[in-house]
Amino acid sequence: MDLSHAFTLETRPRDFSARLSRRGMRVLGRRQRRGSIGRLLLVLLAIIAVPALAAPDSWPTFDIGSARQGEAVVEPMPFERSGDSFPGSAFYYLTTDPLPQLGQGIHSDAEDAPTLVDPLAGPVARALRIDNSGVDRSRALECLTAAIYYEAASEPDQGQRAVAQVILNRVAHPSFPNSVCGVVYQGSERSTGCQFSFTCDGSLARLPSRFFWQRAMGVAQAALSGYVEPSVGLATHYHTIAVHPAWDRDMNQITTIGAHIFFRWRSRAGDASNFRFAYLGGEPIAAPHPHNAAADRISDPSLDPLALARAFEAGLKSAAPVAPDGPGNAAGSTARAAPAPAYSAEVQGRGGDSQYRGDRLPGEQQVKPEYQNSGRWIAQPGT
Repeated sequence: MDLSHAFTLETRPRDFSARLSRRGMRVLGRRQRRGSIGRLLLVLLAIIAVPALAAPDSWPTFDIGSARQGEAVVEPMPFERSGDSFPGSAFYYLTTDPLPQLGQGIHSDAEDAPTLVDPLAGPVARALRIDNSGVDRSRALECLTAAIYYEAASEPDQGQRAVAQVILNRVAHPSFPNSVCGVVYQGSERSTGCQFSFTCDGSLARLPSRFFWQRAMGVAQAALSGYVEPSVGLATHYHTIAVHPAWDRDMNQITTIGAHIFFRWRSRAGDASNFRFAYLGGEPIAAPHPHNAAADRISDPSLDPLALARAFEAGLKSAAPVAPDGPGNAAGSTARAAPAPAYSAEVQGRGGDSQYRGDRLPGEQQVKPEYQNSGRWIAQPGT
């Protein structure tokens, strides 16, 4: 049985072709893009939804500013609550530091020496604070700023602080004036030989630079507020490295800062016990003294640091206490009475020093009878 006619295959026509319009292609492309965007949105939604479903409480609420927040509640301090305070109790809530012990931090200005000692400079000066009236402080600031500016305007900060410390050390020493302006303008009435050359050589006629003046004022403010420059110790003198005066070989050289070499007295005048860093005020006018031609013809011992030290030591010897005569003194003691002061001719005519002695005080027999028992017990206690 021939079945070949049942399985005949129809071949594809060779002349088959199809043509699609361009509009149909654009519609198909848009549909494909929409499908891809939709699938992308579904993936993003799944990424966001899975963490949200896993931890729903960790997502913050979306608020507009603080529209849904209530006003912040400020709890009152203990001293502001009724029943928890008493007058002055606020001071107990200001700090938790332990209270200082009685007498802690209180030191006498008459101590023998400062508590700090620099390994190179020796004893370090104590702080000198000027907290007096506005007049004293403004004048002291003006004078110290001028000294720092005209003496060390181009020096480093440490050099300017050292110059300020020398001036304050002089204020604390009895051989110099006890005010800042008095120290700075000492000897300014002379044409030459003033303590600080800028006060008598015409330097003050130059208008200072505002920037460097403000810099010097900052150093002066710190020094007058208690800052101490330890590198110069108790130095009272300095000079530039360009000169070599005769007096520096007999003084202790402390250090060199910038263009200045600093010295302290080698004798008893430089002992730390002679410095009293207690400011007394009374600042004079912050200006040099009027020129005095007669002062140029008179030698001033304060211009020579060594002569000034000798004068100070002589004053210490004359002010030494005199041991009284008596059996407790050894034979040949050098104790002697203090010399009588020099009186004017008018006082000498009235008797001089004899009228001030206490050898003519009234005796007991000259006291009136009603006052002779003054100070005695009317009745013996316990009887």
